[in-house]
Amino acid sequence: MGGLKFKHQGSVAKTLRQVGISGVALLLTACGQVWNSPYVGESDQQQVLYTAFTARPKHLDPAQSYTSDEAEFTYQMYEAPFQYHYLKRPYTLIPQSAARMPVPVYLDANGKPLPDNAADDKVAVSLYTIEIQSGILYAPHPAFAKNAEGAPAYLNLTEEASRDFFKPADFPLSGTRELLAEDFVYEIKRLAHPRIVSPIFGHMAEYIEGLKELGEQLKREDAQLKKQRKAQGLPTASADLPWLDLRKVELTGVKVLDAHRFQIRIKGKYPQFVYWLAMPFFAPIAWEADQFYSQPGFAAKNLTLDWWPVGTGPYMLTENDPNSRMVLTRNPNYRGEKYPSEGEEGDAAAGLLKDAGKPIPFIDRVVFTREKEGIPYWNKFLQGYYDSSGVSSDAFDQVIRASVDGAAGLTADMSDKGIKLETSLATSLYYLGFNWLDPVVGPGSDENSAKRARLLRQAIAIAVDWEEFSQIFTNGRAVPAQGPLVPGIFGFPEGLDGVNRHVYNIVDGKPQRKSIAEAKALLAQAGYPEGRDAVKGQPLVLSLDTTGGGPGDKARFDWYRKQLAKLDIQLDIRATDWNRFQEKVRKGNTQLFFLGWNADYPDPENFLFLLHGPKSRAKTDGENASNYSNPEYDKLFDAMKGMSNGPERQAIIAKMIAMVQQDAPWSFAFHPRNFSLNHAWLGNVKPNDLARNDIKYKHIDSGLRAKGRAAWNMPVVWPFVLMAVLLLLAFVPAWLAWRRRDQASGLRIDLNEAMR
Repeated sequence: MGGLKFKHQGSVAKTLRQVGISGVALLLTACGQVWNSPYVGESDQQQVLYTAFTARPKHLDPAQSYTSDEAEFTYQMYEAPFQYHYLKRPYTLIPQSAARMPVPVYLDANGKPLPDNAADDKVAVSLYTIEIQSGILYAPHPAFAKNAEGAPAYLNLTEEASRDFFKPADFPLSGTRELLAEDFVYEIKRLAHPRIVSPIFGHMAEYIEGLKELGEQLKREDAQLKKQRKAQGLPTASADLPWLDLRKVELTGVKVLDAHRFQIRIKGKYPQFVYWLAMPFFAPIAWEADQFYSQPGFAAKNLTLDWWPVGTGPYMLTENDPNSRMVLTRNPNYRGEKYPSEGEEGDAAAGLLKDAGKPIPFIDRVVFTREKEGIPYWNKFLQGYYDSSGVSSDAFDQVIRASVDGAAGLTADMSDKGIKLETSLATSLYYLGFNWLDPVVGPGSDENSAKRARLLRQAIAIAVDWEEFSQIFTNGRAVPAQGPLVPGIFGFPEGLDGVNRHVYNIVDGKPQRKSIAEAKALLAQAGYPEGRDAVKGQPLVLSLDTTGGGPGDKARFDWYRKQLAKLDIQLDIRATDWNRFQEKVRKGNTQLFFLGWNADYPDPENFLFLLHGPKSRAKTDGENASNYSNPEYDKLFDAMKGMSNGPERQAIIAKMIAMVQQDAPWSFAFHPRNFSLNHAWLGNVKPNDLARNDIKYKHIDSGLRAKGRAAWNMPVVWPFVLMAVLLLLAFVPAWLAWRRRDQASGLRIDLNEAMR
């Protein structure tokens, strides 16, 4: 037994030695591998774009979606008839799913054609004929699937039959079909659907013939249907109502001419309408998709167009967890649009034309990961796990250095990583709004109260120092706003002509914000000397509705309070989530609020309509969130909106700007400067605020990214190697001593056995 025991223990010791040596070798080998990748198991053989999103998208249905965080997704999956040229500036419309750009035909009140230069007041109808390309296919989807008999496979399911289906990929069959003109008409009708509540219905109903009437008709029919179902004891929630086939209802101003042509009749002359045709609101929706998602039990499982889009764009949504991760995958049916062959001066030198004429998209998958905090997002970018990033205020000094002439550049650490900086002035405007319906900051019902409120608003506009805000919260990445237009849009007043003289004085040829003493004088004239009501003696307390409320927002809230404290005005911050905030604005239950607007299209009408009285948010669910109402402004707006760019239009716009500078329905805050960081492996990047469908133009050098990730994420394993070596060194003496004792014992046993 002793000899057997010795041999067995010796083999164990040998095994331990081998394990120790192998462990060290494994650790040394692992030094060349990345251990901290958040994309475990994902192949980098395909072109995959890794990016992040912070706000959960609420709507992916093109009839409802109208926020920038949602556009990041919808513009990749849906194709409106037109799009903006990716490289050209000024922004230029070109065909997307359309075959060519339309030329409107103007008709008089009798339906007779007018010349192109006809006076605006003579034009009764603008006729747009849209021809779409043939051969465009929808992305694969079960809505188009056919069974063995050639009938729709999944358009008439019972709730029991669809019990195990939770996403489109769960359905065994899928299909496609060609894009038709009727799909565009179907979507335009959806804008009037009472179960959808499109944010542009009120605006479009002013222009598209019959759209308003269709909305009223559908609303009546829906109310009647709900009444009948209630009497029958059936559920009446929108999600429980049967599918409404919009092919069967008539929209007088929109009709199908043939398989690839449709026509839209616009009231009067509205040249901006063509810009709307570059937005997802006018992207096609197949009736099959609408019927598919209207089936019993689907809404409860988020099987809806709001969750799973169906489009003809370069990408389709294949993974949707808006709390964590969303994935876009190349649409295998995409027709292969070509990368632009021309741009503006400097594009060729910047390498933006090296892919000219090649079929797009280049990227196969887009992985969006939700990042609720800025620090993890930033760290993953530096590690190469996100391909691009903005520049947060906390990281600004680490990233940006100013040159002698004040231009922004990258620090050496960023340049050494091959990171590139792209800057642009956004076609965006932020403002502090005053609710016109509020009895304190609004104009009230008589001339005296209107004057008091105007002086109060002007005083606040002076006191709120947006230049200081920019320095504290954006590292100076903003341009002070002077009015409701943004730079780069026709009508924007350049130089000193555009300075808001109610907020700024001109000193030595430069604008200088008026003093607090001047603001307090206005406040006293308004009836609030030293921040108190002159009649009642009570302190003036105003409320600001805003989003947020987390630890990171405290500094911003304190800053707001500090600004009004300069006037001895107390400010009550009412912070809430985005949905609740939107609801308060929609109902007019605010006093002061902070909002912004990104250009939908490059025309002054897109900003000036934000103050158009008939578009009051509280009264008509329009985009006039301040509910501002000035009959003279509205009259000028109606005259301006249909005019072509020229001196006459410029003069009217100047009057409108001067009017709102005096009325101060907004404290004009700033236009942000966009700073974007891109890794060297991300190509074809050019800032474009209007072309949200930019992912299809970009490409990834996967090999370069892999090298960067390996270099920046090298595991630090030497402590483990050292620990393993020390453990081995500590183990060896003990093992040798044990071996000597065991050998001696084994020898004695063997001798005793031999003597027997």
